[in-house]
This record gives sequence, C-alpha cells and structure tokens, in this order.
Amino acid sequence: MRKRNESVTVEHERAATAAVPGPLDKGCSLRHSLRLPAAAAAAEGMKRPLGRRYGLWFRLRKLIIWLLGMYIAIPFLVKLCPAIQAKLVFLNFVRVPYFIDLKRPQDQGLNHTCNYYLQPEEDVTIGVWQTVPAALWKNARGKDQLWFEEALGSSHPVILYLHGNAGTRGGDHRVELYKVLSSLGYHVVTFDYRGWGDSIGSPSERGMTYDALHVFDWIKARSGDNPVYIWGHSLGTGVATNLVRRLCERETPPDALILESPFTNIREEARSHPFSIYRYFPGFDWFFLDPITTSGIKFANDENVKYISCSLLILHAEDDPVVPFHLGKKLYNIAVTSRSFRDYKVQFVPFHTDLGYRHKYIYRSPELPRILR
Repeated sequence: MRKRNESVTVEHERAATAAVPGPLDKGCSLRHSLRLPAAAAAAEGMKRPLGRRYGLWFRLRKLIIWLLGMYIAIPFLVKLCPAIQAKLVFLNFVRVPYFIDLKRPQDQGLNHTCNYYLQPEEDVTIGVWQTVPAALWKNARGKDQLWFEEALGSSHPVILYLHGNAGTRGGDHRVELYKVLSSLGYHVVTFDYRGWGDSIGSPSERGMTYDALHVFDWIKARSGDNPVYIWGHSLGTGVATNLVRRLCERETPPDALILESPFTNIREEARSHPFSIYRYFPGFDWFFLDPITTSGIKFANDENVKYISCSLLILHAEDDPVVPFHLGKKLYNIAVTSRSFRDYKVQFVPFHTDLGYRHKYIYRSPELPRILR
C-alpha cells in the first residue's frame, strides 16, 4: 500500500511539474505571445493607409465618371428639350436682389418713383416704374399715379429703359442708372417683361417686344411732343432693336436709340459667351444654338439695324466679360454702312479696360452726361 501510494504521489508531482513551465519556457511563451500582436498591429497599420487611399481614389473616380456623364448628357437633354435653352437665355427665374418689394421703389432709394401695372394683353400684367427728373423730386413726394402720368407731359425728355436678362427692374446697377438719368433731367420709365419680377405671363421674344411696344405707346399718349429715347442693355438691346424696327416700319420712330453692351444676334452671343463651356463641343451649333432658334429666339440686332431710321448711340466697355466688345463693334460697322442711317447720326463710344466698367457699370462714367448731350 505504501509503495503504491508513493508511486501515485510521485507520478502526480511529475505531472504537476510538467504542467508548470520553467523559467526558460515561460520567457519563450511570453515573447511569442508579444510577437504575434505586434506583427498583427504592423500589418493592420499598413492596411489602413492603403485602404484609405483606395477608398479616396474610388470616390474620386466615381465623381469624375459622374461629372463626365453629366457633361455628355446635358447637350442631348438640351436638344430634346429646347425650353431649357430658352430658360438659360432669359434667366427670368433668377431674381436678384432677393426679398425686395417691387411695389415699394422707395426702399431702393427711389423716393421720386411710382410703381404701377399695365396690361399689354389679356392674362398678361407687367410691373412699371416711372422716375421723374431731379427738378420734380420735391413735388413728386406723396403723389399718386395720375400725377406721375401727367408729369410725362412736362418739358423733359423721356427714356424708356429695357433691361437685360436675369434680375428685375429693381436690380442694383439698374437703380443706379435711373438715378443718374434722373439727375440729368430725364423721365425714366422701365418695366419687367412678362415672366420677370412681379409681372405675369410666360417669357418669349415676341411677348417681350410687344410689352415694350405697349409701354412706348403708353408713354407717347402722355408725353406730348417731348422727345422719347429708347435705351436697351444687354439682352434688352435685342428687345430695343425689335421695337424700334417695328416703330420705324409704322413711321413712328423714337427720337434716338441707345444700345449699351449690345451683340449682333443671339447665336453669336451664345457662341462667344465666356460661360459657354460647350463652345468647343462637337456639334455645338446643333446641340445648343439650333434649339434657341427652334424656341423662336433670334434677337437679330444685325438685321434690325438695317431697317432703323433714327439716331443711334452704342456704348460698350472693352473689358465686358458677358457680351464681348468685338460684337458691339461689329454691330456698329453694320449700322454705319446701312442705308437706313444715311440721314442720321451713328456713334460708337468705347470705354477703356482700365476704367473697369465691364458689363453693367457704364453708368459710373463721368463722361456720360456729355455723351448723352
């Protein structure tokens, strides 16, 4: 019994000794256990930058493919829906500045201006501003529409101002021009075409021209023998030449036509516009310019001037980034050789690049009063 118990005890101690590692084995096990997590961490650390780079490149490539797809798809979309191109020409949905009340021109510093509405056609209403000359500023305060209408018969010339695309009759540079012209002794009548500002109706070249004709006739019915000049700016030059051509054809021309930053026709302007990122796109005319014509938009200033018989003044800044200077100069060259201007003065006034008048700041010129005189 003792031997058996001793042998069992000895075997039990050996088994226990074998189960407990010695100092050497303990150190090796510890180093092994430390080595595995360190290697795994290093491998994981290498994977993370690679994963980030791969993820970033994947997203960038996806964005590039999406932008390229959109760039290619837009021409086809414009071709299929010409109305899109018409919207881009008119930009009547862009109302700048925002949050102004067009019924209150005094909020824009025009205390001598009256707001009212005319109706050129059924279901069409246009908002109109009339600013009186500086000599009538004091008398104009607190007066109603009837007083302003009667004031058109005073011995002051009238300018019908036709603004360009985007914005409203309350645009900042437009308001500043009204103030300048008013200080020079002019009545200034301006309006928003149908579809612009608070005017009701859908925009079109025909509709814009008819609106201008309606306002012109409204002015002539109240101004008596006072001179009436028509001033068009940018896209408004297209409306202005359409209007004056029609007036000359019915033998009721205005006393003069002033074109600020004009173009030759809408196709050449669209082709020359600096924002036209597709101008070098294969088939640019077919994709982009033909839909403009399909929409009935021409604004052919170069054709209209051949049928206009009144004095013409063209103002253009050399640094104009929207309507290139060479288009204004080209229009002048067409007009000056036209038979219709044989008995009338045609003048082109350039403004040097150093002046920084660009597309809409010619009103800042101290020479403007002399030029208009």
